[in-house]
Amino acid sequence: MSIKDWPAGERPREKLLGRGPQALSDAELLAIFLRTGVQGCSAVDLARQLLEHFGGLRMLLECGEQDFCAAHGLGPAKYVQLQAVLEMSRRHLESQLMRESALESPTAVRRYLASRLRHEPREVFACLLLDNRHRVIRYEALFYGTINAASVHPREVVKLALAHNAAALILAHNHPSGVAEPSMADRQITDRLVQALGLVDIRVLDHIVIGDGEAVSFAERGLL
Repeated sequence: MSIKDWPAGERPREKLLGRGPQALSDAELLAIFLRTGVQGCSAVDLARQLLEHFGGLRMLLECGEQDFCAAHGLGPAKYVQLQAVLEMSRRHLESQLMRESALESPTAVRRYLASRLRHEPREVFACLLLDNRHRVIRYEALFYGTINAASVHPREVVKLALAHNAAALILAHNHPSGVAEPSMADRQITDRLVQALGLVDIRVLDHIVIGDGEAVSFAERGLL
């Protein structure tokens, strides 16, 4: 049976309009993105098959182009469309931070940093540069690979902060293992950066470690 033949209250689009996107299942949301199914398979049925194939919505959203396009019912056009949607989401989160103090929006800060770092297959060390009212100036990824005292150079962080006239920073990096617990190396790097930036009167407000579905704040742990 075609989705058009379903009762109006069960069709994903009508359900979203009537009850809001939060009322839809992952499969129903994905079906709206897909727009159409394939021969003998409605968009919702195809969405369910894809979620089972990839192991869930997050894995589908974060998979690479080759794996995405190889899946039944998908292809380059859908991949491009999805990447555009994901980037719009990241920019929306960023625009929210731009309008208010990062200190007053810790949830928004974590959500934005997670959108940037959670999917990375390797460790990425980044900074949120803040003005004197703690509003975001910009996000910058600086170092890639295994993050340790040898690979994160304080002078580069100081140089970046001065170049953008930042008054404060929020440091961030991800743990691809999914475990957000800070390591001893993480603590040592943070101490070095706090000292180096303090010499030019730039404060480190927090260091946030992004894991799989969780984030740990150095400030909340009393580690700063």
